[in-house]
Amino acid sequence: MTIRVVLVDDQEMIRAGLRMMLDSRPEISVVGEAGGGEEAIALLDAVDADVVVMDVRMPRLDGVAATRRIRAADDAPAVLVLTTFDLDEYAYDALRAGAGGFLLKDAPLEEIAQAIGHVHAGEAIVAPSTTRRLLDQVIGARGSAGDGTAPRVPDPRLERLTAREREVLLEVARGHSNAEIAERLVLAEGTVKIHVGRILTKLGLRDRVQAVVLAHESGLMHRGDADPES
Repeated sequence: MTIRVVLVDDQEMIRAGLRMMLDSRPEISVVGEAGGGEEAIALLDAVDADVVVMDVRMPRLDGVAATRRIRAADDAPAVLVLTTFDLDEYAYDALRAGAGGFLLKDAPLEEIAQAIGHVHAGEAIVAPSTTRRLLDQVIGARGSAGDGTAPRVPDPRLERLTAREREVLLEVARGHSNAEIAERLVLAEGTVKIHVGRILTKLGLRDRVQAVVLAHESGLMHRGDADPES
């Protein structure tokens, strides 16, 4: 099955480079390009797309606002946001807006293609070590900025989870796929999928991205829960 992709970036050369790379992959077909958020929203009314590869820093309507509007629609495509090397907070905000994951702009083709596949499959966060650094940096910075934000506050919803479900949530927050979680916890992949579904239901969350954000904001990832393989 071919994954239909729309590229959104205000720099034409970046779009051209991405199109050239992605069109070389048999499992991916670039079906459109847009130079900004408004253009992307209009384009998606005209073409069918499975994944939108979205820049975050764009004039007028940025990638965060565009992601929020795209994901609010029925049968919305998944969104993979692109962020710069400095790990700015726009990527974090895009995750909260409904993006399925993010990737650095200078990532190799193979990583970009895999990320598109993961997001299309609903596996959400990619590049777990980068994900953790981004969330740690942004949540920590907001908590020390005097803006009234209170990161890493225990969330009472976590008490609804069984011990095994908390283990699975930690692995999801580390950015691991169902297959990887199954291997790490010695479970069947189907069992992991069931656990993830129950976790989302119990916590009242839309998807794995929201689960990752909750795990970081509640402090679950900071109580001696660093990934032993990092």
